[in-house]
Amino acid sequence: MTDVFDFVVVGAGTAGCVLAARLSEDHSNTVCLLEAGGEDRHPFIRIPATVAAAIAQPSLNWRFMTEPQSALQNRRIPLPRGRVLGGSGSINGMVYFRGQPRDFEDWAALGNPGWSYREVLPYFIRSESNDSYAGSPYHGREGSIRVSHIARLNPMIPAFLEAMDSLGFKRCDDFNGVDPEGYGPRQGTIRDGRRDSTAVAYLRPARTRRNLEVLTDALATRIVIENRRASGVEVEHGRQVRRVLARREVIVCAGAVQSPQLLMLSGIGDAEALRALGIEVTHHSPGVGANYHDHLAAGVLMEMSNSESYGISLRAAPRGFWNLIEYALFHRGPLASNVFEATAFVRSEPGLDRPDLQLVFQPARRNPGTFPLPLGHGFALSVVHLYPRSRGRVSLASPDPHAPPAVDPNLLGESEDLPPILRGLELSRRIIATPAFARYRAMEVQPGPAARDEAALTDYVRRVAATVHHPVGSCRMGPDADAVVDAELRVHGVEALRVADASVFPRLVGGNTNAAVVMVAEKAADRILGIPPLQPSELTQ
Repeated sequence: MTDVFDFVVVGAGTAGCVLAARLSEDHSNTVCLLEAGGEDRHPFIRIPATVAAAIAQPSLNWRFMTEPQSALQNRRIPLPRGRVLGGSGSINGMVYFRGQPRDFEDWAALGNPGWSYREVLPYFIRSESNDSYAGSPYHGREGSIRVSHIARLNPMIPAFLEAMDSLGFKRCDDFNGVDPEGYGPRQGTIRDGRRDSTAVAYLRPARTRRNLEVLTDALATRIVIENRRASGVEVEHGRQVRRVLARREVIVCAGAVQSPQLLMLSGIGDAEALRALGIEVTHHSPGVGANYHDHLAAGVLMEMSNSESYGISLRAAPRGFWNLIEYALFHRGPLASNVFEATAFVRSEPGLDRPDLQLVFQPARRNPGTFPLPLGHGFALSVVHLYPRSRGRVSLASPDPHAPPAVDPNLLGESEDLPPILRGLELSRRIIATPAFARYRAMEVQPGPAARDEAALTDYVRRVAATVHHPVGSCRMGPDADAVVDAELRVHGVEALRVADASVFPRLVGGNTNAAVVMVAEKAADRILGIPPLQPSELTQ
């Protein structure tokens, strides 16, 4: 069975939903959006507080694991990726953070014109519907995706804010404004107490258009390339294998793990590695799958008898029962929170040109097992290293498109990546030891009171550190021979083929990545349609 469209978009994740919506705004264009997962109907997707439960659902998550990490005691690290409309944006923590302005200056300086902070800011603004900063030139109010503060913060949040203030850190009232350094409550992609993914904000309104077809449970197995031009995509849909052809372009939006996988299955990648798997080489591109990197984190975990934190306990049962009723009736209360309500961006040492650590305050106990909701009470302060030097690779483990790729992020592969995390753990202990937290009488369970010196903390990091699920870079944007796409997101060496998702990031942004993926997709849509780019902002950092 064969179908023909103007554009075929592979992957209905954060970027794919934006692109399908934007490309189909012109009714003269026909668009097909392919998604290997199903519809985003599961209740755990919509309720912000059940984010961990959503991740734990096998039907919503590809459930990838990394290769054994030699610097982390040969552990395999979970790598959740969304397998559902909205992709990872349907199971992520809903945090809205764009990145440090200097991050995009770095992108442009690496040979990517059009990606400086002044040039990307208008696209962040265009995508955003945010009423919290009326009159701010850094924010939009007419965009598709809702950005809001948590309406009712957990009672422990003031303690975190007071602790940061007592140590001399500055307050940041807008992490997406002029200077995103400091501490404070943060915003999320939550609309009226429910997750506002791009599947909801962009795709759902667009699905009424006759020129847009969305195929779910449709696995793209390879890109059809003829005479070095992408002409379509081979898809397993139901019990059929079909070709969905593209008159104009194929746009791959499968994410930092599966975009390089699909390119390699299509013969675009390192020629020697592809031939070893029996794959016909379409274009030798050794950078496909390389430059993969992610944010690594470790935290200080506390337990307490005080029941102010989020958690399930007999003491908190009456409150929890009322919270269920409140959410069911009004979509308000703790269930309308993503739990990640406050944070801080700080520098681990003087002299750095931007914060290199994110401290994430979580007013909930971490379970030692896999139960997705917090049992008992406590809190955690997670240390996220924002600019790792370590680089890994996504490789094909098999020519079978159903087999997961081999993902080796090479975590802590560079020795420089460990010290900032250790400094962050020491700072976290100082924060927790301030008078602001004294009344909770919390007990440190990880790293634990015995882990005081550098050797013990290093051992702790190697035993427990994991990523915070911000993989990027595996189809890097750039002008050099090892880059996969150019600044227009066109795949080097193949016509009518682009990649537009986190895989094109040359480097990680200094924080959560979802908002930047939306920005990439917004810019990509204009470039694909030949629309002049938005006027660069006059604002600077």
